[in-house]
Amino acid sequence: MFKIEKKTIENELTYKGTVIVKYRIEYPQIFSSCYPTCHFNALNLKQALDLEKYAKETLFPDSQKQYDYNVANSYPIMVYELIFEYTITCNQAPIISLYQDQYTFTGGAHGSTVRTSQNWDLACNKQFTLHDVFAKKPNYMFSILQQINQQIQAKGTDLFFDNYCNLVLETFEPSQFYLTPTSVIIYFQQYDIAPYSTGIPTFEISYQ
Repeated sequence: MFKIEKKTIENELTYKGTVIVKYRIEYPQIFSSCYPTCHFNALNLKQALDLEKYAKETLFPDSQKQYDYNVANSYPIMVYELIFEYTITCNQAPIISLYQDQYTFTGGAHGSTVRTSQNWDLACNKQFTLHDVFAKKPNYMFSILQQINQQIQAKGTDLFFDNYCNLVLETFEPSQFYLTPTSVIIYFQQYDIAPYSTGIPTFEISYQ
C-alpha cells in the first residue's frame, strides 16, 4: 500500500469587496521508496495548478461580469464555485486507481460535475488502459456492454433515459473506468444515459 498525502489549493477571490469565486482543489502525492512516482506526482500537481489558473483566468473574469450585471439589475449576488476532489479506489502496490470529480457552479438551478479517472502501474511508472485490464479477453467490450444493460434493468429503467440501450453504446468511453480490489467500475457522465437526478451512473464489472 502506498503512502498518499492529500494536498489542497484553495482560495476566495473578491471583487469590489465581495467574494465572487471560491475554489478548493485537492490532489494526491505519493511517497514510495520502492516504485517511481515522479510521473504520477507531476501529473497531479500540474492538473491542480491548471485548475487554479482556470479559476483565476476564466471563472473570475466571467463572475465579475455577472456581478456587475446582477448589481445593475438588482439581482442577488452569485458566487461561482470550483471544487475538485479525488477518491482512491485501489491502493495495492504497484497498482493505484482513483477517480476525480470536478464540480463547477456558475449559476442556474445547480452546478455540474465531470468525473475523470487515473489507473497507474507504478512498476512501469505509467497509466494502463481498459484493454490492458482485459487483454486476455478479446470479446471484453461486448461483455461489458451486456453487463451494463443488465444492471440498468436491475436498478430500474425509470432511473435512466428511455433509449438507454443506444445511449450506452453511443456515450461509452473506454477511458472512463477505475479499479477496486475486486472489480472494474465503468462510469458515465451526467446526462449521458440518465437525468441529473440519477447522478453519475456507475457499473461494477467482473474481472472474470
